[in-house]
Amino acid sequence: MNSLPTAILVFANSAKQDLANKHILKGEQLFDALTQTTLKKAKRTGLPVFHFSDENQVGASFGERFTNAIASVFDKGFSNIITIGNDTPHLKTQHLKHTAKQLAMGKTVIGPSIDGGFYLLGLQKSNFTVAEFKKLPWQRFSLYQQISLCLQEEASELIKLPVLQDLDNERDLRSILSFSAGLSSTLLSLIVSLLNINRNIYATNQNYSTLFPNSFPYNKGSPALSFI
Repeated sequence: MNSLPTAILVFANSAKQDLANKHILKGEQLFDALTQTTLKKAKRTGLPVFHFSDENQVGASFGERFTNAIASVFDKGFSNIITIGNDTPHLKTQHLKHTAKQLAMGKTVIGPSIDGGFYLLGLQKSNFTVAEFKKLPWQRFSLYQQISLCLQEEASELIKLPVLQDLDNERDLRSILSFSAGLSSTLLSLIVSLLNINRNIYATNQNYSTLFPNSFPYNKGSPALSFI
């Protein structure tokens, strides 16, 4: 069987399950919007997209479910996988396209998140071992460091994307709001609403263009990379 090119795996629970797992009160509408927005960004690449939610994930722990989802897509014959979640609003289609190009050149890609994990992982099939992935410290602050070490041992070259903020609690919502450039009006409105901010007063007293600089948040990647 000939290998297929790169596929995108969106590993994102249903809004109901996200609401149960994350500390964002009344966030179901936001979680649903995040998933739909992420899927649209993925589909704009033109690559095959597979969405694994809690309805079709297999395994007792997060690590098992995530690893099994990756294995399932590789089993379909793909040689490369880009895996993402739904909780990084500043993720762009350009990140995905750039990752696909790097994978085509035999490289591995990781996008670190503020909380010590990652929001994107671009894997070659040769870099993936089910047993080793299940052993990683999933949902712990040391995850990014540990998986980077493993990938550097396996990969010819590890490409690091800019560091981005993901959403797990209300504090993260406030942080995201401070870097609102690039967010869709729908996501911005939902976040503002969840934080109980009166949008009319907020818009009257604050100028969004001056309050939120038009720059990529937490960009610790190569200065040669630009995602607009």
